[in-house]
Amino acid sequence: MLILASKLLNTPIMGLQTGSQLALTGDAIINPANLQILAYKLKASSFSDEEMLIRIADIRELSRIGFIVDSAEDFILPTDVIKIKEILELNFNILNLKVEDKKGSKVGKIIDYTLSLADFSVQQLIVKRPILKSLNDPTLTIHRSQIVEIDDNKIVIKSEEEFLPQKSAEKTENFVPNYVNPFRD
Repeated sequence: MLILASKLLNTPIMGLQTGSQLALTGDAIINPANLQILAYKLKASSFSDEEMLIRIADIRELSRIGFIVDSAEDFILPTDVIKIKEILELNFNILNLKVEDKKGSKVGKIIDYTLSLADFSVQQLIVKRPILKSLNDPTLTIHRSQIVEIDDNKIVIKSEEEFLPQKSAEKTENFVPNYVNPFRD
């Protein structure tokens, strides 16, 4: 199932042991190498004044009341897991990142993204178009398969010609329908 990332911002994190709300989700920590969400920063944690995280691996499920975890003992510090610490040091934030095509044309800026709840990977980018291009289409949805390159300042995608199906003159000339039109005399 796909869900907008903005819908998971400020989602309650509920403890299974206490049955109460332990914290709220903050920003996602995304690995830029594979666009996988590793953890969420926590807001309003009543257990610590330090910045805390909840790893995706420690979340039991997402229900209508929020994320379910065993207890607050699942919360970690940013320095507890080496891989998460390395990603945090990159200071990568997918929101507001510029999007360009391979030709260098400006496509827009990322305002949101969809993620798969099965593996918490970014599936689609929601891009706000520049002013002139937004007259026809204010937002653009780009699938992860269109991404060519990711760096600190921008995401490069395939140009439109590469992912639009090419029409072949040969196919249209030899087209024979495999049905009978019942409305034809």
